[in-house]
Amino acid sequence: MSADERRPRWVYGEGTDPDPRFSLANERTALAWVRTALALVAGGVALTSLATLADLPRMLDVLAALACLTGGAVAVRAAVSWARVERSLRRGEHLPAPRTLGVLAVVVVALALLLAGYAIGAAL
Repeated sequence: MSADERRPRWVYGEGTDPDPRFSLANERTALAWVRTALALVAGGVALTSLATLADLPRMLDVLAALACLTGGAVAVRAAVSWARVERSLRRGEHLPAPRTLGVLAVVVVALALLLAGYAIGAAL
């Protein structure tokens, strides 16, 4: 398959093919981010299911929605990041700096603190 047949063209239409190991490593990284996104969505679904089944307060539904939305955003960001890195590899440029890791860490810590606060408040 030639470079002009591969999609997306705005990625594969530039530069030359890099060492396949680098492209495959980039793909594995993107898939790891997608797994993280899927875990966030699954956690959100579990939270809202638990809130519905156990007739718990709506706060859990809000946290579930935040987890699901964060998961969706991480999945989109994984695809965008994959394309940025692949284009840099194809052009022989320096790799772009990661943008999402710090934000994701803050969101996960915030969700964890909110859930811990809820659990402690519910136990009292």
